[in-house]
Amino acid sequence: MATALLLLAPVTVSVPVVLTEAVILVSGLVVMLVANAALLRIGLAPLDRLTRLMTTVDLLRPGQRLPVHGQGGVAELIRTFNAMLDRLEAERAASSARALSAQEAERRRIARELHDEVGQSMTAVLLELKRASDQADDPLRGELQQAQEITRLSLDEVRRLARRLRPGVLEDLGLVSALTSLTADFATHTGLRVRRHFDPDLPPLAPQTELVLYRVAQEGLTNVARHAEAERVELSLRHTDGAVVLRLADDGRGIGIACEGAGIRGMRERALFVGATLDIRSDPASGTEVSLSVPTTGRHA
Repeated sequence: MATALLLLAPVTVSVPVVLTEAVILVSGLVVMLVANAALLRIGLAPLDRLTRLMTTVDLLRPGQRLPVHGQGGVAELIRTFNAMLDRLEAERAASSARALSAQEAERRRIARELHDEVGQSMTAVLLELKRASDQADDPLRGELQQAQEITRLSLDEVRRLARRLRPGVLEDLGLVSALTSLTADFATHTGLRVRRHFDPDLPPLAPQTELVLYRVAQEGLTNVARHAEAERVELSLRHTDGAVVLRLADDGRGIGIACEGAGIRGMRERALFVGATLDIRSDPASGTEVSLSVPTTGRHA
């Protein structure tokens, strides 16, 4: 445009160049440079957004994509990057499903061994201690009874661990009963007040979906007991807008983004497994809220 303007306009340049002509030439050069810089900035802005997304993308938070406009090289690069994210998220979901299935199988095996082998052995020890204490004289009887009580408490703890590893009540009585039992056990062992609310019209869910909801609630309660310094916990399960939403909230000190450890990453892995959305909000003044939304339509329902 500048060249055409110089060719068509009745503009001449003196030799040597006079001051006014030099000012005009320099001003035109500055205008062209500024216009080129603005055009380059506009043209390369999608690359800046792509760079920022590359540095922050997290496969455990699916759906992060850049909009594609036009048909140029930059648009094709963004389109290719979005397609790569689609493949990576699908592969991550598949690998997470395999890992979680193997983890649950190992949990069931350990729970079965705790219940069938360790539990039965401790039960046999408990019966022998009772028989010995019934036949012993004082003060040996008191010592045997004390050992019997310690063994009984240890057996209860082994059974509790087995229930945590393999929630049999979930398979036998369903999700609501399993969550009720989980929160009751949590309140007993921590002393925290727990409020529960379950919608009466919850739709039927696939076994793996119920297991994910249970495990997220279990991990959330564990985090509350370990880190929140809370006094009250609320757990709800609602059916709304085509989804089942599990909500766990406490009145503790909250967490920071930097505090997302293995427990929260594990929750995100499980959410990815069933196509759910996990949202964690935290405030030092009001505590932490964990929300898991599972769609009730499609293959995950």
